[in-house]
Amino acid sequence: MSAFQNIKLVVEAGVARLTLARPDALNALSRPLLREMITALDALRQNREARVLLITGEGRGFSSGADLSAGNSPVGSPDFDGGEVLEQYYNPLIERMFALPLPIVSAIHGPVVGAGCSIALSADIVIAAESAYFLQAFINVGLVPDAGSMWLLPRLIGRSRALSMMMLGERIPAKTALDWGLVHDVVADADLATRVAAITEKLARGPTLAYALIRQGVRKASEQTLSETLVYEREAQRLAGASADFAEGVAAFREKRPAKFTGR
Repeated sequence: MSAFQNIKLVVEAGVARLTLARPDALNALSRPLLREMITALDALRQNREARVLLITGEGRGFSSGADLSAGNSPVGSPDFDGGEVLEQYYNPLIERMFALPLPIVSAIHGPVVGAGCSIALSADIVIAAESAYFLQAFINVGLVPDAGSMWLLPRLIGRSRALSMMMLGERIPAKTALDWGLVHDVVADADLATRVAAITEKLARGPTLAYALIRQGVRKASEQTLSETLVYEREAQRLAGASADFAEGVAAFREKRPAKFTGR
């Protein structure tokens, strides 16, 4: 984890803090950065200390989106394939985020642009500073939304608003994002760290297996029938009911004390 050059990853007191760390480039999503994020997510699956993932951006904003300044870009050449970077980097990253058996919180400020928008909104709980704004910038350079935007945005805010974001390419300020249901909360920039710490600390003390089953179930439910979802809920409840955290939760309820979950 210490070998990362474009991100920072620290696990402390159950909270894994992953920071996009290219502040001089507004945390533009270069291929090395994306590769490191994928490696970090794979490592977190094996890290028994981590019980919640927090994703943040260093510097003036969360992310300016894809790094279009790379000097070796083959844009304009006859064999250029704009989807190749999606297949190799963005798609595996988003799949890993949704499959991670930990709750994910994103703390965002300043620009949240393009694929950076998708990464931020793929979290389970999104806390935005008042300075944050969302921008589906793809159309402004003649591209289509990617990194799961076409799947995620209509489910979050409905077809009409999603299409307006994608086709108009205009900034959506934090307050509007809250009104639309894109984010969980908007706070003053000075209060962002405190608000996020309260949420991540609560999740880090919670029943981690139940969180994982909820995350998996919500994704499944968006793609299947009610009957199929009921079947999943029955199996998920069997797994949760066999956990040490359920036994502790019941004991704490009966003894009228706070539960001390261990994530198992």
